[in-house]
Amino acid sequence: MGARSLSAGDFDAAIANGKALVDFWASWCGPCKQLAPVIEELAGKYEGIATIAKVSVEEESALAARFRVMSIPTVILFVDGKEEKRFVGVQPIATYEGVL
Repeated sequence: MGARSLSAGDFDAAIANGKALVDFWASWCGPCKQLAPVIEELAGKYEGIATIAKVSVEEESALAARFRVMSIPTVILFVDGKEEKRFVGVQPIATYEGVL
């Protein structure tokens, strides 16, 4: 299935229940491209367990501003709609798995 792309219109509903790991990224960002396969692997591994999603800061600048995303990639763990943890920069897959 892969990581789900979220927009302002469906973001809140997507993160409302359970765990959601959201990658804030941009197409021109080298480290974001490096992280993309990790996010896709997590999406396959945790399908049905957690929501793994992506938000393009180019297309959804209001969401990036709402969550004060200052540098990318930024990956935020939400639990029942509330931010629990934030990772800035590329992290090893084990770091993300540790919170899922």
